[in-house]
Amino acid sequence: MSEWSGETAEKLLALRGELERLGPVLVSYSGGVDSALLAVIAREVLGDRMACAFLDGPLIPRTAAAEARAIAASYGLPLAVIPFDPIDDPAIAANPPDRCYHCKKALAPLLKREAAARGIPTVVDGVNCSDFAEHRPGLVACAEEGVVHPFVIAGCTKADIRAIARWLGLPFAEKPSAACLASRIPYGEPLTPALLAMVEEAEEALRELGFSQGRVRAHGRLARVEVPAAELARVLEAAPRLVPVLKAAGFAYVALDLEGYRPGAMDEVLIEG
Repeated sequence: MSEWSGETAEKLLALRGELERLGPVLVSYSGGVDSALLAVIAREVLGDRMACAFLDGPLIPRTAAAEARAIAASYGLPLAVIPFDPIDDPAIAANPPDRCYHCKKALAPLLKREAAARGIPTVVDGVNCSDFAEHRPGLVACAEEGVVHPFVIAGCTKADIRAIARWLGLPFAEKPSAACLASRIPYGEPLTPALLAMVEEAEEALRELGFSQGRVRAHGRLARVEVPAAELARVLEAAPRLVPVLKAAGFAYVALDLEGYRPGAMDEVLIEG
């Protein structure tokens, strides 16, 4: 966990300065810690010269969409909700390893159109320095589409973002990391509304049992459950309540991943050339 320091304070100052330099911006907003902090600071720096756009569709859990709207309402963030169904695009629905590239290429024009309609010249997002250490083909699409990363320009890592949000007293500072529902499906397995609904229902069951940071990865009709390693024993205790719900959602088998939760677990099968 990053502690507040003079270096972090300098990064916050740099972030504010970069947003002021950019002028009016449209924040690509998901309601996660990164984009929410960026939006709150942009609102502070730019006032009415900023807006947020939330791309909503079948890859977004309904609880995440509700939380995103609630955070925006709490901080007076002007929010445009734009319908976006990426699985209408065969290149995305096929779920290749570079799926995120195709998804970002498809959503960027929607963001730029919203920005243009508001007279805003720049689209920004919550990408940070830590993201470049992960498998993120969407970053290439962002570069091609001219989406700006203020956190990167200010040198902010994920730990810095949480430290800044904590220092500012923002209640979402400790919000667990999230990713779209497609990240629960192995590459090469087509994305379908039915499969995504199964995963969403299964993960909602996990949350209702108190596992706020958990994933249900769908390998066909086998559900591979990931929870933090420290909670493996607790999820086994909850199995008599969890398993029937996952089977009712459509899974035939339920397995527990003994390595525990880790972001980007589906990327582990990729072989870097």
